[in-house]
Amino acid sequence: MNLLPPPAVPRALPRAASVSAAPRRHLPGCVRAACAALALLAAWPAVRAGNDYGFDYQELQYRAKNLAARPFAPPPKRVPDWLLPPKINYDQHRDIRFRTDRSLWREDELPFQVQFFHPGWLFHETVQIHELEAKREIEFPFSRRFFDYGKNSFNESIPRDMGYAGFRIHYALNKPEYLDELAVFLGASYFRALGRGQHYGLSARGLAVDTAAPAGEEFPIFREFWLERPAANAKEVVVYALMDSRRVTGAYRFSIKPGDDTVMRVKATIYLREPIGLLGLAPFSSMFWHGENSGTTNGDYRPEVHDSDGLLVAHAGGEWLWRPLVNPKQVNTAFLSAENLRGFGLLQRDRDFDHYQDLEAHYHQRPSVWVEPVGSWGRGSVALVELPTADETMDNIVAFWTPEKCPAVGEPYTFEYDLHWLTDLSKRPPAGYVVATRPSTVMGQPELRRFVVDFAGPLLSRLPEGVTGEVSVGEGATFVGVNTQRSPYDNTWRLAFEIKPDGSGKPVELRAFLRKGDDVLTETWSYRWQP
Repeated sequence: MNLLPPPAVPRALPRAASVSAAPRRHLPGCVRAACAALALLAAWPAVRAGNDYGFDYQELQYRAKNLAARPFAPPPKRVPDWLLPPKINYDQHRDIRFRTDRSLWREDELPFQVQFFHPGWLFHETVQIHELEAKREIEFPFSRRFFDYGKNSFNESIPRDMGYAGFRIHYALNKPEYLDELAVFLGASYFRALGRGQHYGLSARGLAVDTAAPAGEEFPIFREFWLERPAANAKEVVVYALMDSRRVTGAYRFSIKPGDDTVMRVKATIYLREPIGLLGLAPFSSMFWHGENSGTTNGDYRPEVHDSDGLLVAHAGGEWLWRPLVNPKQVNTAFLSAENLRGFGLLQRDRDFDHYQDLEAHYHQRPSVWVEPVGSWGRGSVALVELPTADETMDNIVAFWTPEKCPAVGEPYTFEYDLHWLTDLSKRPPAGYVVATRPSTVMGQPELRRFVVDFAGPLLSRLPEGVTGEVSVGEGATFVGVNTQRSPYDNTWRLAFEIKPDGSGKPVELRAFLRKGDDVLTETWSYRWQP
């Protein structure tokens, strides 16, 4: 499911006005601490201090390791049935709004503020949330007073110990006078972020376990969060999370730096309780309903509807591979082998509003997400799973890195990466990249299939001639012919080729790129065609 959180409050929030006569940053440290404590007690109904010996990533690893040594215990059921479907619908849940005057860190005029999500509707599990100040844990209990229940009449029946469904972080991302939503952690181990000028699109996850496996996928959850109190001039915010599921636990640290390219540095250590068939690191989920390569708009008035239009993989040897997404008739799974991967991501390359014509969803402003490993990830594969979908409400695309060998049960497995939420990927192939993919039939030759692939790039646009196409065709079809042509209208180069299916009905793997003599000019276009 597409886990875009309902807009409980306007996305842009005014900064809080100062409530003290003198700015706290100018007060002595002991007085400032006392003021902060009093403000906290006034804003929250109860505060319970956590451990005094100090919280850090090493301590979180220790807790994840101890948790993995015990049998899995499902989280207690805290959300009453009458807050879940069919007893409650989307509109009723959407009418529950967090009170912005209760935002965490608002009283201290810090650059980041935090708001919390109310459980219910699709969000039937709750999380425990703490603040970290000088490594000291402060636990925040749930309170009905933090929410405006709108037209709903059940607020007095809400359990006092229910907990929160998740939280969102606000920051002056687009205008200095407004705090926009910067990141959201909501549902299982899902999270999202935004760069400047973007609208929510695809989601990231903490971990993927047995995705698309016949026995079913396991969805780890973040059980607890720790929000590190930022400094008055902070340019980043840090979040810790404890993950748990039947077969795996994990310690996570997120350092979030907002900007045109909002970057999350993610560090994780996981521990297996039991062996796992398919382990997915740095996973994310997206939606692709139809695009220019679909051959149909599914009866919709919009030419294209998708959060992402392709998977890009950067290999250590210098090859870049682009795989356009499809909405298949059956599940498609591809494993693209790599060693010492440089990066991979699901991108929204097409930024032309005219190609979407959607005034509400803003698909042309959905973020691309790019993963850059920190250190070597060794041998493994980038996995791409494409599921059939009948509309735009389901996330039907999953991508992640799977190591060649899964970690041993009980042993720590640490990995680290930068997660970029961006509009345009600057680290693209230097000469040429794919901008359009169009399959078609061949007039007068119904036994053939044609594929037209357009490449753009600064170097390509300056080449008047001498560009040739290289095509490879996998089992299930034979190669017929290829030609290349420069477009005088936009200075792109078009590669067009034909194949002849052998009638077996097997999916056919196709690859193509442009070259000039011995020089490879573009990324490799990779495509699976289903007869």
